[in-house]
Amino acid sequence: MDSGYQQANVIILPSHLASDFEAFCRCNPAPLPLLHRSQSGETSCLPLAKHTDIRTDISQYCVYEEGQLVETVSSLQSYTSQGRIAWPDMVCFYLGCSFGFEGRLKTAGVPVRNVEQGRNISIYKTAVPCIPAGVFSCPLVVTMRPVPAAMLDAAVKVTDLNPLAHGAPVHIGEPALLGIQDLSRPDYGERVELQPGDVPVFWACGVTAIEAILSSKPSLAFSHSPGCMFLTDIPDSSPVTKPNPELTPLCFLVSHNPLFYSLASQRAVARIRQLEIIIREDPGQRGIRALSVQDELLRSCLALSRSSSVAITTGFPTHYMHSPPDETDGPPGAIAMATMLLALGKQVTMVTDRRAVEMNQAIIDEAVKTGVLKTAIPLVTFEDHGPDAALHFLCHHGDPNRPRYDHLVAIERSGRAEDGNYYNMRGVNIKHLVDPIDNLFIAAKDIPGITTTGIGDGGNELGMGKVKEKVKSLMPNGNLIACDIPADNAVTAAATFDPNMTQV
Repeated sequence: MDSGYQQANVIILPSHLASDFEAFCRCNPAPLPLLHRSQSGETSCLPLAKHTDIRTDISQYCVYEEGQLVETVSSLQSYTSQGRIAWPDMVCFYLGCSFGFEGRLKTAGVPVRNVEQGRNISIYKTAVPCIPAGVFSCPLVVTMRPVPAAMLDAAVKVTDLNPLAHGAPVHIGEPALLGIQDLSRPDYGERVELQPGDVPVFWACGVTAIEAILSSKPSLAFSHSPGCMFLTDIPDSSPVTKPNPELTPLCFLVSHNPLFYSLASQRAVARIRQLEIIIREDPGQRGIRALSVQDELLRSCLALSRSSSVAITTGFPTHYMHSPPDETDGPPGAIAMATMLLALGKQVTMVTDRRAVEMNQAIIDEAVKTGVLKTAIPLVTFEDHGPDAALHFLCHHGDPNRPRYDHLVAIERSGRAEDGNYYNMRGVNIKHLVDPIDNLFIAAKDIPGITTTGIGDGGNELGMGKVKEKVKSLMPNGNLIACDIPADNAVTAAATFDPNMTQV
């Protein structure tokens, strides 16, 4: 609870485990910010508080034997006075605690729901592994604090400046993304109720150290009981990390289903916004700047950064009298994006029209031959065999809980108009050359965990349905050609303009 002073988690281990545990803390500074390591047998902690005795200064201790919690006690003196342990062989670790930033949250106007409700904080084990060190390994443990959506930036900014109290959140949004199935059943602490408009926000937690004890099974170890902290003499208003404006994180909503927010530094945001300005330059003077929506590129980048399997589709057969009829701006963009995603360790698949398989396979082969692509990527087609065809294409065995892809990207891909046809910029119907890949984007809206991005320069591309009203009112032939299928992110990006294209 908020006490006005910084608080600490405490772990007490035999000295032969101390080096491994310190290394474990250094490898995992978010859950285990190390404030102080004592000497063997030391009971005081002068760097944090005067006149202390760690054997009595915590209201409740947990006692572990062979990795099992055997009892909770209000003092460790009986263990030393009765010779039950060799205290001179024990080493104490003091770790930062998130209670240390609750006062700062309140000062910033962010409600602290657990304090309002008079409850201990909610603490959960996750499915996210910590980095192992020596004998120690365990899953990350987190605290959850409900924060009003409008105050997420304030909560992130305040806590980011306090890395010794776990720093900025590790996750904002859907608990299941951390492997937490039921917020009403915390593993430690008490249930804290979300209020209307609140978003669950998760910070790394020092109780991770307790999980490390349970997994490493030392013959004897002690810890504070969760919520019963060591109180330091350091006010929680004491100076913290000096802010670097460029590195201050900002919070962005990336996905509604599942709910997910992502953080990006002000420097990264500024650079992506500058890139967004560059890509909406309009060499063909189509008026595409009016279609651009700020931060669509940023949100797409943030979503792609957390993706693991991306399907990219391209192909716009605007030159319908030629063979092949496709524009030349989409395929290079698709290959460039595939190269970037592969370099980041993500799986990439290209989806194309049946008529364009040979052309796109040749492009992929040439990209591999010239070293642009380090390895060939799968090239697949989609055929609409019935109402569940898109679901079965996107998900293993048609199970929406098992998607094959977590991001779909359409780059300069012809998009379906309101009347069900596909049009080039001159209003010529090219439906006979286009497979119904739009259905994948439609189906993805109802599959949790799949985000979609559409990239275009005219408004008739797949995904640009998100800005179709602008297309209708601002683009030539807009009422006819506007794509009706939206993507979660619609990125307006100009291509090299060919004046002969207007004659097609």
